[in-house]
Amino acid sequence: MAAATTAPTPPGSLKRIVAASLIGTTIEWYDFFLYGSAAALVFNKLFFPESDPLVGTLLSFLTYAVGFAARPLGALVFGHFGDRLGRKKLLVLSLLMMGGATFAIGLLPTHATVGSAAPVLLTVLRLVQGFALGGEWGGAVLLVSEHGDAERRGFWASWPQTGAPAGQLLATGVLSALTALLSDAAFASWGWRVPFLLSGVLVVVGLWIRLSVDESPVFKAALAAAEERKALAGQVERMPLVAVLKHHWRDVLIAMGARMAENISYYVITAFILVYATTQVGLSKQTALNAVLIASAVHFAVIPAWGALSDRIGRRPVYLIGAVGVGAWMFPFFLLIDHGSFGSLLLAVTVGLVLHGAMYAPQAAFFSEMFATRMRYSGASIGAQFSSVAAGAPAPLIATALLADYGSSTPIALYVIAAALLTVVAIVCARETRERDLGGIAEDAPQAAAPVRADV
Repeated sequence: MAAATTAPTPPGSLKRIVAASLIGTTIEWYDFFLYGSAAALVFNKLFFPESDPLVGTLLSFLTYAVGFAARPLGALVFGHFGDRLGRKKLLVLSLLMMGGATFAIGLLPTHATVGSAAPVLLTVLRLVQGFALGGEWGGAVLLVSEHGDAERRGFWASWPQTGAPAGQLLATGVLSALTALLSDAAFASWGWRVPFLLSGVLVVVGLWIRLSVDESPVFKAALAAAEERKALAGQVERMPLVAVLKHHWRDVLIAMGARMAENISYYVITAFILVYATTQVGLSKQTALNAVLIASAVHFAVIPAWGALSDRIGRRPVYLIGAVGVGAWMFPFFLLIDHGSFGSLLLAVTVGLVLHGAMYAPQAAFFSEMFATRMRYSGASIGAQFSSVAAGAPAPLIATALLADYGSSTPIALYVIAAALLTVVAIVCARETRERDLGGIAEDAPQAAAPVRADV
């Protein structure tokens, strides 16, 4: 198997590409997480006011979960065209769709104004958000992975991953500031709209930055090779989805299993915790938001460190540290929160997110290294987003339902531990990918190929 012939991206250009991916993913995750926080804090009253408070929260989280249901469809559509047309074009489109839907949520009438039409409109816009995010993640991490050098791919590819805590930090920070400055009545009346409307400004900035980057050189080389094969031998490529299911089905299943603990633990720690801390423990919304805010800042800082460690010891060992750690932390996590102090809540969430980072940081490089170039966008997106329907989508919903039924955190902890065990099995079954050359992964037999380094 030949190594890639594409030249490495100059350091200055690579940093610009990393910055463009990071800013774009931060904006998209800001939009996505803003909805989750609002669902936990105000949407139950504004869009489902006729329900019992906890039932209203369940219904609110149900619309939250709908966004995840659209993510696999986004993965299929964006993955197909991203593997055919390039990463950059699709990333611009995903940013416009996500930002437009979020801005529109800020303009929505509530149940008090239009009745049952309000939650219907909310659900439609949430579907658009999910569809856009389903295509965003794969393109953003691939753009960096395919520009980066093999020696530090884990580090560079982890930076778009920091868009998640950065978006969480931004969304929680805006909400925290508004809840501190406004009365509950003012926040429920109009204050909750402000962070959604701010998305319009952020999208303009993100769009300007994203349009300035170049297409992946690895993709350009693969596209040129495909065109040459077609011209010389009349060889027509299969659809990316067909090729992925034929040659990479095992890798797709591994990626889906790897996402279970990472996805479920994250939404329990950051979204459900707002419900648990306020309704079960009796802490204020401001206290819960501040804890998530500070912990998200730590999360942002540790992700590149975990990514760099994966370059030294491999993707699998770092991922296993996170999966085992999150499972082991769940009972202490809830015990600390039950203590009822801000310090114990902060410790619980911070440690949980640090351990989550050990899974999330190497994930970008790990999934990119599983798939050949002309099916990489589809493969990475399908593996990541299809699992989100069973993992992140119902996580806050299941956790809230378990709390309603049992009035205890024990079933919730066991739920996350079960997910961690599933992820451990998936990672144990995976092959180490750290030394693979992205341009040299054979498209017809990637799973049997020996690892190759571009610099060897």
